[in-house]
Amino acid sequence: MDPDFTVGPVDPRLFGSFVEHLGRCVYTGIHEPGHPAADEDGLRTDVLELVRELGVTAVRYPGGNFVSGYRWEDGVGPVEQRPRRLDAAWRSTETNRFGLSEFMAFLRKIGPRAEPVMALNLGTRGIEEAMDLVEYANHPGGTELSDRRIAHGDANPFGIRLWCLGNEMDGTWQTGQKTAAEYGRLAAQTARALRRIDPGLELVVCGSSARDLPTFAAWEATVLEETYEVVDHVSLHAYYEEQDGDRDSFLASAVHMEAFIREVIATCDHVGARLKSPKRLTLSFDEWNVWYQRRPNPHPVEEWQEAPRLLEDVYTVTDAVVFGTLLIALLRHADRIAVACLAQLVNVIAPIMTEPGGPAWRQTVFHPFAQAARHGHGTVLDVRVDAPTYATPKYGDVPLLHATAVRGEDGTVTVFAVNRDQHAELPLEVALRGLDVSRVVEHTALADADPEARNTLDAPDRVVPHAVEGTGVADGRLRAVLEPMSWNVIRLA
Repeated sequence: MDPDFTVGPVDPRLFGSFVEHLGRCVYTGIHEPGHPAADEDGLRTDVLELVRELGVTAVRYPGGNFVSGYRWEDGVGPVEQRPRRLDAAWRSTETNRFGLSEFMAFLRKIGPRAEPVMALNLGTRGIEEAMDLVEYANHPGGTELSDRRIAHGDANPFGIRLWCLGNEMDGTWQTGQKTAAEYGRLAAQTARALRRIDPGLELVVCGSSARDLPTFAAWEATVLEETYEVVDHVSLHAYYEEQDGDRDSFLASAVHMEAFIREVIATCDHVGARLKSPKRLTLSFDEWNVWYQRRPNPHPVEEWQEAPRLLEDVYTVTDAVVFGTLLIALLRHADRIAVACLAQLVNVIAPIMTEPGGPAWRQTVFHPFAQAARHGHGTVLDVRVDAPTYATPKYGDVPLLHATAVRGEDGTVTVFAVNRDQHAELPLEVALRGLDVSRVVEHTALADADPEARNTLDAPDRVVPHAVEGTGVADGRLRAVLEPMSWNVIRLA
């Protein structure tokens, strides 16, 4: 590592998350009036405390697939007057007890770092409805829509700067799916209309829903031909799971994620070159996580149920290590990633779990995110890794070490490192050229002798980071030993 060789500064929004009206993310997740820990707004204070500890800096809302059939007007005004609707995305019933005002109150209670990322319905709705929502949310007053917000009890505008122009519009599962040409035209028209209301908005255009779709890259190229000059970011979504017992490939998931990032960057830059534009688009990786999509739901669910138990994955220590490599992948491309949102925040493939009327606790993946959000601010160093490799069925030979490092404004350095070897320790040596650090403040690892160890209602702290002894700095080099299949955070000063 050398301070003269950097990737770029970390945008604080890289540590964002995602709240969708799906399963129990909202209801009995963040919002549960009548819970012993509920505040005057029905928000669970035990969940709020954990979200603050997690360090979330941005929250995308209200979807996801849910947004492509959502009427934003249903979620504003007196709660008792809000309509109940069928949600076609998740075949559930939406009560609309929680809406835009409640979401903004939730963000304010997380703290000043939590920025809203608002998704617009470009599936079943279009330009006019998007303009109406921006006016309702952001205009100070003196118009019908802004005065309606004031009458609803929100005198001050919400000031939402970052807006997603739809969600996964290439997906066959999406309400109102569109071709690239159809979506590109609609997204461009919507972007121009919104900028007439507020030129300072940041806009995210939908990229491919997954790298493995047959339309990947061609979708981006077609959409960007229409939207390049009127948007700021392109979205990426990626989820990973262990399949058919192939843990070696699962541990190498970040190889796929980094290739995805590079390919979207290349496509953006190709379109920019074709258009002879000096503008450089950045990326919004606004859905990413470990998600076991092929597992059957262990909970009985009836169609059109309110807040059913959906997608409530319980994460192992193996999942947490892979999750850590995905965080490293995002940091390693900090020069082009402006936003990233862990999907999701509570109960639904989430770092935080709750029981209705009961406690809230941290999943295994909570810990890598919280540590990265706490210590990953500053400038990412251009770390070069020389490591032994191992063979994987999906990705060929992959380095056992996956690592990056972030230098804070105060000169401290944090190394994030994963040992992908399932069985053996990995010695780590780091050349600290030009870095004014001389001691190890802390070395923690997340690892366990049982790769299936997990945190549950009955054992909420079964898997937590532990201190590692023996790590030190001497003769300008950091030396450590990484435990088998481990996520490591080494802080230097």
